[in-house]
Amino acid sequence: MFQTRKPRKYRPISMYTDERKDKLDKLVRDVKREMGELPSGDIESDHFKGKFSQFTPRAQRASERAHRLTWPLALILILVLLILWRYILMGIL
Repeated sequence: MFQTRKPRKYRPISMYTDERKDKLDKLVRDVKREMGELPSGDIESDHFKGKFSQFTPRAQRASERAHRLTWPLALILILVLLILWRYILMGIL
């Protein structure tokens, strides 16, 4: 009751890399190179694909927004529909 709580220990979590996974991947690549399954010294481009957007919240939101209808397009569509509606009411079309 009269004891103060110890603060939580600081455990930094790197949000851009997973060092343990990187070490394991490097070890696997080295073993495959020694066995002759991979050419020596080539950098795999698949290793870097999508890594930046995967770990940054802003890039994730941007990729989710890419498929949404944007404001300027919506305003132009509304304007075209209003003009079409006016011509229909006037009996021109």
